[in-house]
Amino acid sequence: MANALLVRGQKPPLSQNIMRAAQYVRMSTDYQRYSIENQATVIAAYAQVHGLTIVRTYRDEGESSLKLKNRAGLIKLLDDVQSGHADFHHILVYDVSRWGRFQDADESAHYEYTCKRVGIKVAYCAEQFDNDGTMLSSIMKNLKRAMAAEYSRELSAKVHAGASRYARLGFRTSGEVGYGLRRQLVDEKLQPRAVLERGDRKYLITDHVRVSPGTTDEVVVVRWIFAQFLKKNSETAIARELNRKGTPTNTGRRWSRALIGRILRNENYIGNLVYNRSSRKLGEKKTLNPPTLWIRSEGCIEPIIDREVFLRTQKIIKERRVSLTEGEMLKRLRLTLMKKGKLSPKIIDQTVGLPCKTIYMQRFGSLRETYRLIGYTSKRDCEYIESRQGWANVTAKLAAELLAEINKTGGCTLHGDCLRVNRTVSVNFRVARWCRGKRDNHAPHWSIERRARLLPGWIVATRLGARNRALLDYLLLPTSIVTRATVRFSENVRARRGIDCFGTFPALVRSLIPRLKQPLRRAKL
Repeated sequence: MANALLVRGQKPPLSQNIMRAAQYVRMSTDYQRYSIENQATVIAAYAQVHGLTIVRTYRDEGESSLKLKNRAGLIKLLDDVQSGHADFHHILVYDVSRWGRFQDADESAHYEYTCKRVGIKVAYCAEQFDNDGTMLSSIMKNLKRAMAAEYSRELSAKVHAGASRYARLGFRTSGEVGYGLRRQLVDEKLQPRAVLERGDRKYLITDHVRVSPGTTDEVVVVRWIFAQFLKKNSETAIARELNRKGTPTNTGRRWSRALIGRILRNENYIGNLVYNRSSRKLGEKKTLNPPTLWIRSEGCIEPIIDREVFLRTQKIIKERRVSLTEGEMLKRLRLTLMKKGKLSPKIIDQTVGLPCKTIYMQRFGSLRETYRLIGYTSKRDCEYIESRQGWANVTAKLAAELLAEINKTGGCTLHGDCLRVNRTVSVNFRVARWCRGKRDNHAPHWSIERRARLLPGWIVATRLGARNRALLDYLLLPTSIVTRATVRFSENVRARRGIDCFGTFPALVRSLIPRLKQPLRRAKL
C-alpha cells in the first residue's frame, strides 16, 4: 500500500508503462471482507508476485455498483484511459464483483473492453483464473458477472422482505419522516434510546426506529394546517401564510403547495404507518405501487390529528381530483365564471368540483388558452409570457459573459442562472418585467421574481421597456433587500432604495467586480 497513492507526474515513456499499474477499489457496505484495506492488501500481493508497481489508486466508497453514474472513481479511471492520460499498463481489481454488479453483463464487459482497446490490461487479483483472453477465462468472467448481478437481485428481494416484515410491526424502515414527526430509536425491548436527527441512522442490528410526534410547536402547526384547509383555504394560501410568519420547515426550505399537500395526505398524523407506496428496485426508475401492495400498520404512532378531521380532509381532496372530459372541465369553469364574475388560478384551486389549475394547463396548454376556449379575457397582463423564453436566452448569454470576465481574476462557477464566486458570493440573474399601472394615469412599475432561496450576494436584473418588447437598462441590487416572492418597484422607488442602474452591461460588470470582494457589507441598505 506504500506506493499506492502517488502524486501524478508527467507521463513516462511507453516502455516504462509496461510494469506500472493502477488499482481500483470499491466498497458499497461496511462488510469487513470487502473493506478497502483488505482489497488493497490482496492487490498489493498480486502486484508484488507479478513485478508490478502501483502508481495510481481509484476508489469508490459507500457507492452501489449497479450504476456507473454514481461511481466517481471508476468514471475518472475510464476518462483517464480514453483520453490517453493513463500512465500505467495494468488495472488491478480485487474481483469481478468489485468492477461492478451491473444488471447487464454486457455493460461490465464494455468497460473492460474500453481499457483493453488502448492496450491496458484488467486483472482480477482474487479470482481463481487469469484474465488472459482464453476461452476458459471468458466463460468464467461471464459466469462471475451473471452471478454478481444475480446476487444484487437476490439481496434486493431479501431486503424488501425484511423491511416489509418490520413495517408490519410498526417500525420505520428507511427515509425521513414528515414535518411534525421524529424518528425515535428503540432497543430490542422497545425502550427509547435516542432521537435520530436528520441524516442519522441506527448502527446496532437489534435497534429499531419508531415514529413519534415532534415538538409541541410543530404539532400545533400541523393541526393549524388541517384546520385552515377545512376552512376552504388552498394549499398555496396556507404555504404563503406560513412563509409570511417565518415558520421554519423541517428541511430548511420554504413552505410550498407540494409540502402542504404531502402533510394533508400523510396517515402518520392519525397513527398509521404506510410502507411500499412506491418502489425503486436495483436503481431503476421509481414506480408507484397499487394500494393492494401497500403495507399498513395502524395505531403504531401516537396520533396528532383526529381521525374524523383527517377523513374530512381526504374527502375534499378526493372530490377535487375528479376525472372529467375536456367538455365537462370547460363547462364547470364557465359556471364558476358566472358565479364569481372572474377567474384566477387561486379561484380555480379553491373551487370544489374543479380540477386544479395545473390540470387545466396540462390539458389545454396554458390558462390563457383555457380562458380563450370559454370566451374569457383575463385582466392580468400576459404580454410578457409570449417573450419570456427569448429574454431567458438573453439572460443566459449575459451570465456567460460575466462568468468569462470574473474567471480572469478568480474562480467562478455557473449553476443555472446563478454564479458562485469563490464558493462564497452569488450573482443571480433575473428579468425585471414591465407592468402597466392600475390606471391609465399611473406610472408603470417593474417586478422581479425571487423563485428560490437566494444565497448572499447580488442580483443582476435585465429591465425591460414598455410591454416587455425591448431592453431598457440593467439593474444591480443586493439579495438582502429581496425578502418576498416578488419584488415590485417604480422608477421613484428604485432611486430611493438605492438600486443602481446601468445603460450597458459592460458598465455593470465594471461596477460589480470590485464589489464581489465585500458584497455583504454593500448589501445593507
